[in-house]
Amino acid sequence: MDNITQHFRPEEATFVEEATGWIQEVRDQNRFILTNFLNPRERFILTTLVNRLDEIKLRSFGGYASAEMQRSIIFPDYFFPEQTDFNVTLLAIQYPVKFAQIHHRNVLGTLSHMGVERDTFGDIISNGEVWQFFVKTEMVDFFLSQVTRIGKIKVRLDEQALASAVMPENDWVPSSTTVASLRVDSLIAEGFHLSRNHAKQLLEERKVTLNWKLHQRPDFELVENDLVSVRGYGRIRLDSVEGATKKGKIRVELATINSKQKR
Repeated sequence: MDNITQHFRPEEATFVEEATGWIQEVRDQNRFILTNFLNPRERFILTTLVNRLDEIKLRSFGGYASAEMQRSIIFPDYFFPEQTDFNVTLLAIQYPVKFAQIHHRNVLGTLSHMGVERDTFGDIISNGEVWQFFVKTEMVDFFLSQVTRIGKIKVRLDEQALASAVMPENDWVPSSTTVASLRVDSLIAEGFHLSRNHAKQLLEERKVTLNWKLHQRPDFELVENDLVSVRGYGRIRLDSVEGATKKGKIRVELATINSKQKR
């Protein structure tokens, strides 16, 4: 492959190199490779790399239809992956529903502080009462034995069929708008109807993650498939950049989950 890293951010070069290695391995060994859970931006990069080759294909699955975090299978074009090949398992959190409340941040915090990487588990979903999350099947026993509390709440995990996944409470709301720039503070301000100064303050206060990693640079420019989470406000996904208006603004397609509207 030629030097495709120039088409992506410098900080994405490590993942581009890793993904290129997976693809080369599929070509050399004529077998499929299953990744860990990838976020939308990582899958976009992987898809871009795979689509350059006719004999290599890609499919992704995260446990349910609209999963954000998904495992991907890179495979020779004669292979037809089935759902079971993705090794995704659904775990349900059993807790005293009448006496305790669980929130997404509590579950994510517990799982993130277990000494495992974020790509070991997938989406955390809830219908407001039932809480579930997806994990690599290879790691099921570890999660079952290690997760006994979510915050201060005593819990037990149960393995369930993927068909038992609840319909997540949060729904993305698409919108078309214009922004002065693709800076992260500009998109946060637009997505949640805040001032730019307020958006910068949220970044400074370490309340913003970009593609699941803490982010504090207000001038950082977003690209398609970036996902921004703002603690206390919700999430923004940049679905597409449609070009400039006559007045020099940028047309974008956004999707937003506004957590304040859920209260």
